[in-house]
Amino acid sequence: MMKIAHPKRWGIVTLLGVAALTAALAWFRVGPPPEIEIVPGLPGIGRLTEVEVRVAEPQRGLSRVRVEVAQGELLELLAESDHEPRPFWAFWGPRVQSDEISAEVGSQTLEGLVEGEATIRVTAERAPTWLRRPEPAVREIILPVRLTPPTIAVASSQIYLAQGGSSVVVYQVGTSAVRDGVRVGGYWFPGYPLPGGVAGQRFALFGAPHDLEDSSEVRLAAADDVGNELAIEFLDRYLRKPLRTDTIRLSDRFMARVAPEIVARSPQVEDQGDLLETYLAINRDLRRANSEELLELASRTAPKFLWRQPFRQLPNTQSMASFADRRTYLYEDREVDQQDHLGFDLASVRHAPVLAANAGVVLEAEYFGIYGNTVILDHGHGLMSLYAHLSAIEVQAGQEVARGQSLGKTGETGLAGGDHLHFSMLLHGLQVNPLEWWDPKWIENRFASKLGAAFEFEG
Repeated sequence: MMKIAHPKRWGIVTLLGVAALTAALAWFRVGPPPEIEIVPGLPGIGRLTEVEVRVAEPQRGLSRVRVEVAQGELLELLAESDHEPRPFWAFWGPRVQSDEISAEVGSQTLEGLVEGEATIRVTAERAPTWLRRPEPAVREIILPVRLTPPTIAVASSQIYLAQGGSSVVVYQVGTSAVRDGVRVGGYWFPGYPLPGGVAGQRFALFGAPHDLEDSSEVRLAAADDVGNELAIEFLDRYLRKPLRTDTIRLSDRFMARVAPEIVARSPQVEDQGDLLETYLAINRDLRRANSEELLELASRTAPKFLWRQPFRQLPNTQSMASFADRRTYLYEDREVDQQDHLGFDLASVRHAPVLAANAGVVLEAEYFGIYGNTVILDHGHGLMSLYAHLSAIEVQAGQEVARGQSLGKTGETGLAGGDHLHFSMLLHGLQVNPLEWWDPKWIENRFASKLGAAFEFEG
């Protein structure tokens, strides 16, 4: 006859089994070492270097993660994150499997940092149990610490700049420089190697916005690959010029003529359902978008001079509007907008030939927002000319053109109130006063003389 186990024995066996399983889990089921990746944003530590840390542990999940920098006796916590891993006895439930941590390190945020080397250390704790707390996962990278900016010295003399005008500077930079040029407020004018110059000898064409009053914003700058920068004032004279004012009276007839075509050919702007509001969206928003596109276009400039002769104003034309006119727009005798006109409006006869002001390469030849049919020429090193409101375009992008070559015909496309040429000069996308570039003496004295043998001006 078979004996039946006593219920108490089964209970003891079950408890012993549970205890054994719990003990096993408590001993063996610690979290595996998290995977750690350290990605510095720069090749070293300078003024400020961002460090991206990625950690992952897909089984029990992450616990505490610390990011530190160590240099000699210096040990500084840069960032940390705390997570609750899944309990050792659970096989399902919430946990954080991965995390990304951003930290910043450099002389700007850390006192006591010195040149040499420093260690970025990431410590990721492993999920513990009741019985075991395993050693954390640790990963380190060693980065050079460089805190001295490149040297920079001005080689030019008598550097004059007018409000809304242009200039050039020749200078010398140290070997650690990877970026140099002239910063004017929010605008950047990159430097180029001086043709025929010695190692480290550079030059930059630069301009002043038409509304810049504080010349201290004009600085020559050089930076290294870890963000150390030296920026110095270098102008000998800054000539301020008050803005001229003008009034534009808007009519329904004019707006009804220009707005529909611009909306149809400019995806950046939408019909507002009201003629005046649509016009204002074009005059404000599309004008701003076109200015941003001109800045982006400067990245395609040729790193060489494409011209040698003076720039020419379109022959037999009368100026109907000047550079940096501050226009107040009136509708039914009330002010509705204010914008600045950054070019010259040149008028002669209807559909007059539009001639290239100088030799260059066509960057754009297409419909361009408020400017209508437009041709933009690159003259090298960030210098460009713009021909707008054309009724016809006779060139195409990439084409080389000679000084005086026909680009198209004057017209009234875009925001033109009548047949004329809107002409602008630009430096790295910033519109500057064409009067200087039309003046051979200005080019000789303020431009060519600074560059010497690097630029053979045929004035």
